[in-house]
Amino acid sequence: MAAKNTQTEKDPEVVIESALNRTEEFFQKNGGNLIIALVVVLVVVGGYFGYKYLYAAPRAEKASDMMFVAQQQFAVDSFKLALEGDGNNAGFLDVIEKYGATPAGNLARHYAGICYLRTGDLTQAMEQLRSYKATKGAPNTLVNAQNYGLQGDILVQEGKFQEAVDPYKKAVEAGDNSLTAPCYLKKLGLVYEKIGDYAAAKAAFERIGDEFPASLEARDIEKYIGRVDQQ
Repeated sequence: MAAKNTQTEKDPEVVIESALNRTEEFFQKNGGNLIIALVVVLVVVGGYFGYKYLYAAPRAEKASDMMFVAQQQFAVDSFKLALEGDGNNAGFLDVIEKYGATPAGNLARHYAGICYLRTGDLTQAMEQLRSYKATKGAPNTLVNAQNYGLQGDILVQEGKFQEAVDPYKKAVEAGDNSLTAPCYLKKLGLVYEKIGDYAAAKAAFERIGDEFPASLEARDIEKYIGRVDQQ
């Protein structure tokens, strides 16, 4: 009798049936919780894609369209119109107010900062530039570098040379290329020179000659290196 029971227990059909029974029992006890968990997952995943494609993407497109005329005004140096609009077309401030969370709204902050800078309002310029969030991707590196560089320029205009070091360093790091890096390395070297850190100034100037020898800044960089060597 014992041998028969052992054989029955090893029978695949019996084992499968037993497993199915245990599974049914598990679902009877926990089925409600599993369904709730599944619904939560579906809501979260569905909500993400719904937000992205049905809400975020259309808003981003509307923001870009709204900003088009302001960009045209900016391109012809009509900075006040670009900033505030003309009554019929939106300015960058309108885009920020309505679509500030979109990529275009973020870019509008950078544009607005430049407009304020060009119209002489350094306080508002710095506020808008600092509210811009650096974004990833090759096309954005130029904007990121310019944004940090402009913050440094404002601090220099205000005579805050020590404070200008950090944004200039970030500008170099944000756009480590032959187009922007030499420009900000030179500005970094000049502020170091201004605050009396001649070793750091020389290092910045030498980096231009070593890493970006074909740049415009490299053409007369030996003059700057020689000048700090005499200090």
